[in-house]
Amino acid sequence: MTTQAVGRGEASEGRLPDALKVQLGWIAGGLALGFLVPLMFADLLEVPRDGYYAIYTVAVVGFLAAWVRATHQRVGEMVRRRWVAAVTLGVVCAGIMAAVVVGTEDASARPGGIDLVGAVAWRGVVYGIVDGLLLSAFPILAVFCAFAGSRLRTRWQGTLAVGAIALVASLAMTAVYHAGYSEFRSSQLRSPVAGDLVWSAPTLLTLNPIGAPIAHVGLHTSAVLHSYETDLFLPPHAEAVASQGGGS
Repeated sequence: MTTQAVGRGEASEGRLPDALKVQLGWIAGGLALGFLVPLMFADLLEVPRDGYYAIYTVAVVGFLAAWVRATHQRVGEMVRRRWVAAVTLGVVCAGIMAAVVVGTEDASARPGGIDLVGAVAWRGVVYGIVDGLLLSAFPILAVFCAFAGSRLRTRWQGTLAVGAIALVASLAMTAVYHAGYSEFRSSQLRSPVAGDLVWSAPTLLTLNPIGAPIAHVGLHTSAVLHSYETDLFLPPHAEAVASQGGGS
């Protein structure tokens, strides 16, 4: 079955329930993936941090590729949509998240030279992009897909309501994903949930998937540069880091 891509489109009788059902199924799958990957590979198997990021990246990219293909998303159109605003907002939010890292964490020693370049590329850029796609871009766009072509999207009040639902979906994805790490099954979960309000804004306001990953790259890159073994911004933490002979 073809699911409508993000956009207003034309409403058709009986189409909304099908689209909603399909996208709810994919969101549920994303929540399951987001929780089980850190639970299995970080908490239970204690895979070292960089190896864990490889597993996480493959799992998320595979999941999102399946969603795009199964629901017939037009990725090119998504990326071109309000792209100047998406990039601008992404950079602004990246700066905000970098300021949060510097203001929250103490500076710590970090490697130099090629090791630092590799850490920025892998832990900052790649992990940041993947995180931004799963935690923000995917749930937000999936919710708008579910309501594309509906009467709700024909009025600005309805679009605001869909946006609120999309934000809730992103907050839920962020909370469930971080709950997969034992370190976040505490009051510390409030930090990433609050951060989601910032890093989701570029994609929520433009419906362009590139905004949120840009904000995430700013967050994780600044964590690598400022607080290399942070116990908050670069999970997994205690057990996985210990297995590498490091510490947090």
